[in-house]
Amino acid sequence: MSFIDISTLFAVICYLTATVAILTKLFDSQGPNQLLVLMLACFAIIPHTLLTGNQVFSDEQVNFNLPNVVTLVSLIITLLITSVSLKFKLNLLLPAVYGFAGIWLIISMLLPEVALMPLAVNKAMVISHITLSLIAYCVLIIACLYSFQVAYINMKLKSKQLNAVNQLPPLMQVEHQLFLILGVGTIALAASQITGFIFLDTFFSKANAHKTVLSLMALAVYLVIIWGHYKNGWRGHKVMTLTIIATGLLTLSYFGSRFVKEFLIG
Repeated sequence: MSFIDISTLFAVICYLTATVAILTKLFDSQGPNQLLVLMLACFAIIPHTLLTGNQVFSDEQVNFNLPNVVTLVSLIITLLITSVSLKFKLNLLLPAVYGFAGIWLIISMLLPEVALMPLAVNKAMVISHITLSLIAYCVLIIACLYSFQVAYINMKLKSKQLNAVNQLPPLMQVEHQLFLILGVGTIALAASQITGFIFLDTFFSKANAHKTVLSLMALAVYLVIIWGHYKNGWRGHKVMTLTIIATGLLTLSYFGSRFVKEFLIG
């Protein structure tokens, strides 16, 4: 086995151990051991970063095939959530993030080799569009996770199951963070659509029309969520359901056709 394979397995073990460490103590009066979880996460993130760099920047090119993009997205989300967890309790989000990262790294090791998808790094406008798209997707995935947390805390408080939320942050705090994250992600998504429309000749081409339509539909749903919250006080399950729909549309836009081309056809 290569050094990358060994370090990837080490990252998988650390991610999954961190996930178990949180889940087994999630409803304990003392809560999970935050120091242990943070150490395991850091031990996993370092080889995860090495793997991502090795995959994306291969053969003196930027290789943006689907598995590499998913690995990069999972790394960015893991870094962001871990950083935020230093200040706020994210015990419901961390198992989902670390569990996905660990499972995906296992899957990525077992996947057959996928064709190289080089990125034209000499075109600044293409880079800006892709960067904004990646930022938007990562932030909005985090917003989707936050919507689950808000709905869960709200449900437990309504049913007066206070023990279930002892180790979770206050509802109002999480809700405020959710809509802040939604706002940032929606702005980044809108900016990515604008740069794509202005600078990409193929933005509305036949090959990319479905991506553009789906991402614009997702943007519209996100805007409706924000409008509904600040205008009509939408929260809880309604926001969660709409966020899942918008995130699903965005995921299909970003990854749907590429999955078909790279795995089912190619």
